[in-house]
Amino acid sequence: MLTVHHLNNSRSQRVLWMLEELGVEYELKRYQRDPRTMLAPPELRAVHPLGKSPVVTDGDLTLAESGAVIEYLVDRYGERRFSPPPGVSPERVRYNYWMHYAEGSAMPPLLLKLVARRLESAKMPFFARPIARRIAQTMQSSFIDPQLRLHLGYIDAELAKSTWFVGDTFSAADVQMSFPLETGSQRAGAKSLPHIRAFLERIHARPAYQRALERGGRYDFAS
Repeated sequence: MLTVHHLNNSRSQRVLWMLEELGVEYELKRYQRDPRTMLAPPELRAVHPLGKSPVVTDGDLTLAESGAVIEYLVDRYGERRFSPPPGVSPERVRYNYWMHYAEGSAMPPLLLKLVARRLESAKMPFFARPIARRIAQTMQSSFIDPQLRLHLGYIDAELAKSTWFVGDTFSAADVQMSFPLETGSQRAGAKSLPHIRAFLERIHARPAYQRALERGGRYDFAS
């Protein structure tokens, strides 16, 4: 039985969505973040040495990294659905690009935004607070926010060209890109861009997405 080790409010939500699109039966094991640190619980290290989610187990296989997990699921269970045929077609090249872009390029400035915000509100001696806030604000204004505007503008322009990231056919690349755009909506105003907003409305309306929410539990990024 395929098992998903699912952490609330995390990248693993899109793994559940992919499985619901595929129609694959799976067991769900839930883990909750530490309410103080917001980190994954130590129990996940018993599944994978890094102790992060998503992780799937399928027979003797244990696999982490959401992009690798989604590609495995599509290759193993997709029956030629949700990805262009292997090769060097324009569609396959574009598919591979967005599968890697999601975590390699889109997520880093969003993570930096989260770190900067936490630095602004971190508990520390009173004399250090103004310095910490100034550093966080400088980071955001000089680098993080310009990078977010650059990436979100680029994504919005690409979505203006077609309904989905790989043309007019829904694919696993759309599942992979969902998390950066959902987190970008909360941290960087991504929904203010019309084509990103329309994309999010389309994916949130999909029955498989709704089923994944029901199974996975609380997921604040969908709001």
